[in-house]
Amino acid sequence: MLDLIVLYFLAKSIGLLAIKKGLPPLRWKLTLIGVWLAFEMLGLVIGVVIFGTGNLYGLIALGFASAFGGYLLIRYILEKKPDNNIDEDVNRIGVKDLSP
Repeated sequence: MLDLIVLYFLAKSIGLLAIKKGLPPLRWKLTLIGVWLAFEMLGLVIGVVIFGTGNLYGLIALGFASAFGGYLLIRYILEKKPDNNIDEDVNRIGVKDLSP
């Protein structure tokens, strides 16, 4: 249950970052949710293979940490994309406009 609350706020921040980059926020939120679930399941499977099923709290923690790694991956990909908030007036200024 806690991971759903955390996922809600992380998806909100990914949506804001996508808007800043000029990308569709819903697509990136859904991508985050998919990657979150995939990484969480992958972390759980790796935990079961390595540690067995004896320590349930350890498996949950490993799954949560893996899911957070998925969030960090999506955030890294979005941060590498160029910003889309460049003011077009700045690009139209010529050299003659800057002289006194």
